[in-house]
Amino acid sequence: MQKIGDSLKKRNLDYYLDEAYDEALENENFKEFVCKLKIKREILKKYTSLLEECSKEYENCKSCPGLDACQNKIIGYVKMPQVNGETLEFVYKPCKYKKKIDKEEALYSNTKLFNVPKEIKEASIKKIYKTDKNRYQTILWLTNFIKKYKKDKHQKGLYLCGNFGCGKTYLIAAIFNELGKDGIKSAIVFWPEFLNSLKSSFNSSYKGEFNSKYNYIKKVPLLLIDDLGAEAATAWSRDEILCPILQYRMDEKLPTFFTSNLDLKALENHLAITSKGDEVIKAGRVISRIKQLTEYQEMISKNLRE
Repeated sequence: MQKIGDSLKKRNLDYYLDEAYDEALENENFKEFVCKLKIKREILKKYTSLLEECSKEYENCKSCPGLDACQNKIIGYVKMPQVNGETLEFVYKPCKYKKKIDKEEALYSNTKLFNVPKEIKEASIKKIYKTDKNRYQTILWLTNFIKKYKKDKHQKGLYLCGNFGCGKTYLIAAIFNELGKDGIKSAIVFWPEFLNSLKSSFNSSYKGEFNSKYNYIKKVPLLLIDDLGAEAATAWSRDEILCPILQYRMDEKLPTFFTSNLDLKALENHLAITSKGDEVIKAGRVISRIKQLTEYQEMISKNLRE
């Protein structure tokens, strides 16, 4: 009797599964969705309610203009069935908008920022302001650098000086992000604030943080020291921080970039004057290393921040 009862239960279950599945098929969107899956009916009918949920999310995606308008349970994802033998598993797959964002974030993640505004993180060659002819030589130099760096990693960087707000940092950040597409790591360091953060971590309890920051920028494949010369000059920042970084990168032939509102002569004067007096020789050592590491360009252009 038990076996007959089990058989009746199975027939009743199959009947109800078939009935529920056939009823769901009356919805054209659901029907189109399951037909595209190319999965046997005997498997599909066991998961009608879950498949209806998937069909609804799939329809939402078809007409969705962007993540801000996402109507699915998990923003940026669509619930989809996946065959596993004679059963279905349900997984959340990223939509095209989420994939695009993830791809961009993966690219930008190769450029590490230290005390730099967020918009610099998203710098792109496509968005570079090209109307001003005074920027042409710098853009050309940076474009050529990308080509040369892909063939030989031991290239000189650029010391780029110019007026406030002319986009020096953005231009270099754009080529770092472009090279980031090939997985190349880089760092952009806003020098005045970076020095302050190093000072605050330079004690026994935060020595690990100090070493981590310092060693990262010293050894990263591409480095931009941004706004050099805007910091308060001290013997410590010049002789204990900046000079050893430059020496290491010079020895290892690691491309190093600088932006500044000061030309090299003005920078030398700035670095020479500390609380210890006029230290021309020590300042000259730094300038000598910068010259070894870089080519020099001046860019006077429209203030893009106005």
